[in-house]
Amino acid sequence: MQPLTHGGDWAGYRAEFGRDPLDFSANVSPLGLPDGVAEAITASLATADRYPDPLCRALRAKLAVAENVPAESLLCGNGAADLIFRLVLAAKPRTALVTAPTFAEYATALETVGCTVERHFLREENDFAVTEDILNAVHPGIEMVFLCQPNNPTGQLAQPALVEALLHKCEAVGARLVVDECFLDFLPEGDTLSAKRLLQTSKHLVILKAFTKLYGMAGVRLGYCLCTDEALLARMQAAGQPWAVSSLAQAAGIAALDETEYVAQVRELIQTQRPILASGLRALGLRVVEGKVNYLLFRAPEALGDALRQKGAVLRSCGNYPGLSACWYRTAVRTEQENRQLLALLAETLPEVAR
Repeated sequence: MQPLTHGGDWAGYRAEFGRDPLDFSANVSPLGLPDGVAEAITASLATADRYPDPLCRALRAKLAVAENVPAESLLCGNGAADLIFRLVLAAKPRTALVTAPTFAEYATALETVGCTVERHFLREENDFAVTEDILNAVHPGIEMVFLCQPNNPTGQLAQPALVEALLHKCEAVGARLVVDECFLDFLPEGDTLSAKRLLQTSKHLVILKAFTKLYGMAGVRLGYCLCTDEALLARMQAAGQPWAVSSLAQAAGIAALDETEYVAQVRELIQTQRPILASGLRALGLRVVEGKVNYLLFRAPEALGDALRQKGAVLRSCGNYPGLSACWYRTAVRTEQENRQLLALLAETLPEVAR
């Protein structure tokens, strides 16, 4: 079977080993689905025989209040990945720029429409941070630029001033800037770091967000984008199937926006556990990139992933990220107990694979 691009393949592990793994390959909330969201999904089953609202009216109205943007500037989709493909299909850029390493679906979607993908390689000596060098990579002919904030898998966050400068550079060459903020809400200060304030003055900006990560809703599939170019949003709406968001997912999203206490708990957990996990990895002699959110990028022997898999734990191998080798791994930050289990398995396994 062809290897999957992303982590989180619990089904493949179960098929191979007959049990579920200790899964650190998917960087979603370690607290699971919020109770209020589960209840909303259950309640929505009573009307599951109806077609869902193709315009997600109630969800967009609530999102507009939460994000402080007009509902007309919002489009919902079947996860952020769906919206990436819809955007590319609607805009059909001929040449686009992505960083490397970064989330694979940007390039995958772009190549689907025959777009030439240029990569701006981030440097290990800078901990893979996005620096002002990226401005020089945006030249006439570039029609779309993707920036992941914070970047997946590095966890690095470009400063708001640099994002604004990048938007101005994109405007100057006629390109759209797509800022993926799917992980930004893990940070308590995420709203102040968001590029949303730039939406009012630029139609060249598209912001991607999702319920997937923060609310532990990966299986529900719900994302949205923000953009003041309503004509582009209309083309994106038309670029896929009309009922992209199920009625269950819409109910889940509406309920999730009320889960403020749950969000606070997730943020506190990540803020507490991320430095502990990073210190534990470094104590084992591993090179760790200091990420900002709920995952960490680290370097280890290439054989580590397979050895851990045999012992019941799964990391995200980063060998299929342009700009990284198979010696790089991404680990999610999970609960204290799970993080301790991982560190114990690493302490046991690393001497074996280093021989």
